[in-house]
Amino acid sequence: MKRDTSQFLIPVKKENTDNNSYDINPVHQIVEGRIELGYMSLADRLSNEKVVILDGYVGVDWTEVVDSLISILKKKDLKVNAIDINKCLKSETELSALAEPYLGGDDPIFGYKTTLNIKDYFDDSKLANIRFENDADIKIVYGTGASQSNIEGYLVYFDLPKNELKFRMLANAITNFGFSKIKNHKQMYKHFYFVDWIVLNKEKKRLLPTASIVVDQQRPNNPTWMMGDALRNSLSNLSKSYFRVRPWFESGIWGGQWMKERFAGLNPDVPNYAWSFEMIVPENGLVFGDENGLLEVSFDMLMFHEQKNVLGKAAKRFLDEFPIRFDFLDTFDGGNLSVQCHPKPEYIKKEFGENFTQDETYYILDTKDNAEVYLGFQERIDPAEFKNALEHSYKTKEILDVEKYVKKLPAKRHDLFLIPHGTIHCSGINNMVLEISATPYIFTFKMYDWQRMDMDGQPRPMNIEHAFKNLNFERQGKVVEETLVSKPFVEAFGARWKKVHLPTHPDHFYDIFRYEFDDEVFIETLGQCHVLMLVEGSAIELDLKDQSQTFHYAETFAIPAATGSYKLINKGNTTAKVIVSYVKEDAC
Repeated sequence: MKRDTSQFLIPVKKENTDNNSYDINPVHQIVEGRIELGYMSLADRLSNEKVVILDGYVGVDWTEVVDSLISILKKKDLKVNAIDINKCLKSETELSALAEPYLGGDDPIFGYKTTLNIKDYFDDSKLANIRFENDADIKIVYGTGASQSNIEGYLVYFDLPKNELKFRMLANAITNFGFSKIKNHKQMYKHFYFVDWIVLNKEKKRLLPTASIVVDQQRPNNPTWMMGDALRNSLSNLSKSYFRVRPWFESGIWGGQWMKERFAGLNPDVPNYAWSFEMIVPENGLVFGDENGLLEVSFDMLMFHEQKNVLGKAAKRFLDEFPIRFDFLDTFDGGNLSVQCHPKPEYIKKEFGENFTQDETYYILDTKDNAEVYLGFQERIDPAEFKNALEHSYKTKEILDVEKYVKKLPAKRHDLFLIPHGTIHCSGINNMVLEISATPYIFTFKMYDWQRMDMDGQPRPMNIEHAFKNLNFERQGKVVEETLVSKPFVEAFGARWKKVHLPTHPDHFYDIFRYEFDDEVFIETLGQCHVLMLVEGSAIELDLKDQSQTFHYAETFAIPAATGSYKLINKGNTTAKVIVSYVKEDAC
């Protein structure tokens, strides 16, 4: 088994779906060339090359790749000499010593973003001793890090989406880069996040400009591929028009039924859907397609290739890191999220190596049955008493009277709750939350989780000590309603439209607006990347100078800064409401 998940594998070709609702597999048409299918066509393309470098991301099934290609090439009466770059790695003892400072010891979640580079993984003497057989027709160096061989050749880069990497991890089908043993899954993911992804993203960025071919290896025995120039030109096209990443969905202990009931194409045979990653740079991918097939590459390839076009003014500060994320938290007929907070900017930098912190907001997309949000502290909170209560509950498994310490506010559609760092919070039952946040997304300090077991039957890790180094106890009583609930106001309007400002907290580096219109509205980017979602209405049409695209209710998409301006046209029979978020001018 190569993947362990209830989620469907992305199809090779775009399936005929209902064009009038949320699309779980958005596709961007390539601007030149074509998507090719299978190892046979890839081998045909490589058969005239003398030296080939097969490089790629952690999690790629190199056994499948190399066995498939060699088998086909041999049938063409070609002698192949293939060298596994893994044989040039340092010993696992040495690699463990390199990685250890960044892995946070026994902590199940947190480490520190590494400063390692991929060259640190390889033994220079082993690289220097690479020797090919002189009579080989095709000489191949393959494996993650193959370009470190310093051998000139035809570069083919194999990419793997992060969701499929995780599914392979859950199936125990892969290991961390350079290691042969499978770890506990939480420890393995931590190693991916703080070490492997950092190292390999730097290498991916270095290789992207020169890759002759890029391959999507997520479908077992059925890769898709395209020429590197065609991919780079397609990325450049997106950076001046629009893009929507492929969302992915997961069940969770508090998950709900809202997405399961409304989003066609999801597997219905799951207990719930807790969240969807709508647009998170480290996790999502971009799908390109034509009549032949679909090819997915990581979202960060767009940032590596066109960060200035995408981010405009904000590129100077954020570089390759897309600063804003959109995700869904679904508790319809589900459960409360954990009681939690997020780190201060200086804390996340010092303790975990992140460049900016996890400042969040909850935009309430939908509710039912007296939905509520836990936010801020009750008046005259005693921090020591609260900490003692949390620790006692954790040790004894007794139920904690959360409302004795934490305020609970009613939630209704289109409310915006502000959750800057240090704010205690969680969503209650029967909310469909659009979380508009800064991009970091794993730095949640859980203090209480309603005495539940996680989906794997194990207790969810608590982070009480981390939390108490970051909690802001001044956010209590009336201060909560005054400072942590956005107060919308109309900033501009016309005959059949208005622009509503939903002010965020001063600690948030991003702002949020809502355009409400019956017919159409014209918007200028003013040098900023806009992230948008239709939060009320059935569909809107994005009208650009030379193209258009329809988006449906709850779909997230982005307009790069370089696009300059765009028009939104209401395709429904009621007023359309569209959320737009971008970096504040003074935060660039």
